[in-house]
Amino acid sequence: MTPQRKLDLDPAVVARARRLAARAAEPIMQMARTHTTVSVERALLRLAGLRGADDEGRPWVNHLADAVRDQVGLEHGVALPVWDALAEGPHGSLAELAEAAARGRVSFRLPGGGDAAAAREAARRAARIGITAIDRRRAERERVLAEVGDPKQPWIYLIVATGDIYEDIPQAQAAAREGADVVAVIRSTGQSLLDFVPEGATREGYAGTYATQENFRLMRAALDDVSRELGRYVRLTNYASGLCMPEIATLAGLERLDMMLNDCMYGIIFRDINPRRTFIDQRFSRQIHARAGIVINTGEDNYLTTADAVDAAHTVIVSQLLNERFAHEAGLTDGLLGLGHAFEINPAIPQSFRLELAHAQLVRELFPDAPLKYMPPTKHMSGNIFAGYLLDAFFNLAGVMTGQSIILIGMMTEGIHTPWLSDRDLALENVRYVRDACGDLADDFMPRPGGFVAERARQVLSESVDLLDRICDDGLLAAIGEGTFGITRRPADRGKGLDGVAERAGGYFNPAIDILDGEDPHAHHGAHDSEEVPA
Repeated sequence: MTPQRKLDLDPAVVARARRLAARAAEPIMQMARTHTTVSVERALLRLAGLRGADDEGRPWVNHLADAVRDQVGLEHGVALPVWDALAEGPHGSLAELAEAAARGRVSFRLPGGGDAAAAREAARRAARIGITAIDRRRAERERVLAEVGDPKQPWIYLIVATGDIYEDIPQAQAAAREGADVVAVIRSTGQSLLDFVPEGATREGYAGTYATQENFRLMRAALDDVSRELGRYVRLTNYASGLCMPEIATLAGLERLDMMLNDCMYGIIFRDINPRRTFIDQRFSRQIHARAGIVINTGEDNYLTTADAVDAAHTVIVSQLLNERFAHEAGLTDGLLGLGHAFEINPAIPQSFRLELAHAQLVRELFPDAPLKYMPPTKHMSGNIFAGYLLDAFFNLAGVMTGQSIILIGMMTEGIHTPWLSDRDLALENVRYVRDACGDLADDFMPRPGGFVAERARQVLSESVDLLDRICDDGLLAAIGEGTFGITRRPADRGKGLDGVAERAGGYFNPAIDILDGEDPHAHHGAHDSEEVPA
C-alpha cells in the first residue's frame, strides 16, 4: 500500500493547500529575489576563495564586505567594487585586498564602462571556481556511496555536542559503530546570533561545537574513515541557520556535508532574527544546498515545544508546505526535503498514540518522496527514566509504522541532564530493536477507513487549509508577527540583522546567484543536478 492511499485524503484539498502555500510564499520569494544581505555577499567572497581572519578572529570576508558597504553601499553587490579594486590596485589577491581594506587603505568605487565589464568577468571566473568545487564534492559523495554502500532507511540520527571538535570526532565514530547513520554536530549556543563565521578548529564551544570550515573538514574526514570501516556511508549534519546562513551553507557545500538544518522560520521564531533577513538568506542558502545535493532539515518540531502539539498540529503542516514551496523555488528537489515533525503530544492525553500516528501518517502522505525527519519526545520527558525509555520506544514504533525516513533517537534522561554516553548506547539499542523487530511494518499498517486516525488526519489538513487561507489574506510576515507559529510574535521590522539587508539596485550583480539561477551562460552545470536522496 503506497503512503498516499492509506488515509484517503481528498486530492482536491491537498492541491488547494499547495496552491494556498504558493500564494502565501510568493511575496516572500519576490522580496528574496530583489534584496541582498551582508551574508549573501560574504558567501560570494567565500566561494571565490577568501578565507582566514585577523588576529582578533574577525574574518577577512567581514572586513572586505563591510568596507564596500561603508564606501559604496551594498545595493549593487560587492562583486563589482571588489574585483575592480583588484584590477586597479597593487593587491594581488582577495586576501591582500581584505587586509588593506581592514586598515582603511583601499578606496572602492562602482565602476562603469569597460572597467565594469572587466570586473564582472573576473568576478564570474572566481565564483565559477567555488561552484565547481561544490560540484566536485557532490560527485565525490556519489563515489563514496558507491564504494561503501548506503544504509537502509529509516536512518538513525544522533547528536554529538561536546564543544571540542577533537572530542566530537571519537564520539561520532563510536556512535556510527553503534548504529548511527547520521551524525549531527550541534552548534555552540548562540552561534546563530554571530554575524560572522569563526575560523579554524575550535575546542571551547558551549553545549555544542562551533560551525567552522575546518571543523567541517575534520569531521567529514573522520566519518569517511569510519564509513569505510563499517561498509556503509555515515552522513554528516550541521546547522545553516542564523545570521550567517548563506556562508555556512557555502562552507558545507565545499566540505561535503550531507544534511543541514535549514528551516525558513526557525531563526525568526526561536532566535529573534529579523524575518526579512532570514527569508533573503535562506533562498541563497537553499540554492547552494540544491547545487551541493545537501538534504535540508526543517524545524517544525520546535513549534510543538512551545505550542500544544494537538491544538497546533496544523501549524506544522502549514510550515511544511511553505518550506516545500520555498525549497522548490530555490531548486531543491523532493528528495532533498528533510521536512521535520515531532512526537510531542502529552502522553497523559487519552488516545495520544493514535493522535501521533495520525499526524505522522498525514505528513508521510503529503510528502511521499521527501526524506522526512521525525523528532523524539522532549517536552514531556521527566525524571522517570523508565517511562522516558518506554515513550522513546513508542516514538520509534510510530516512526517505523508510518515510514519515516530519518529518526532522531530520544534519550531517556532528556528531562534530567545532558545524556551520558551510556544513555546514548541504550537509546541506540532501543531504536535498533524496534526497527529490526518491526521490519516492514509500514507495509501492513492500514488505518481503518473513516476511523479515528483517518478522521484526525483529515481534520488537521482542513485546519491547515483554513490557516493558509488567512495567511494569504493577511500576509506571511503579518502572520509571523502575530505569533501564528510557535506562539512567539516576531514583527517584520524588528529582530537581529535587519541592518544587514539591502534592496538591490538596478545593475545589481552577484555572479554566484547568476550561476545558481542558471543565468550565467558560461557556467558549468554539474551532471548531478537531478540527484535525489531516496525516500
